[in-house]
Amino acid sequence: MRNAISTTDAPQAIGPYSQGIRAGNMLFVSGQGHLYPSTGALVEGDVAVQTRRVMDNIGAILKAGGASFDN
Repeated sequence: MRNAISTTDAPQAIGPYSQGIRAGNMLFVSGQGHLYPSTGALVEGDVAVQTRRVMDNIGAILKAGGASFDN
């Protein structure tokens, strides 16, 4: 069984996909970029700043799906 995962703590999907999908004991995360969740605006800065935002977005989706980077 598959369940869509969604959170307002990560940017909303821009296309016809879900932020995450839980299938059994696996969680798939999709379509994350360097966007602020609250505004959808691109994060400005170097690759380190942009990467940090992407990882924060992914972490929020993992948390919404009951997981973390430790999994």
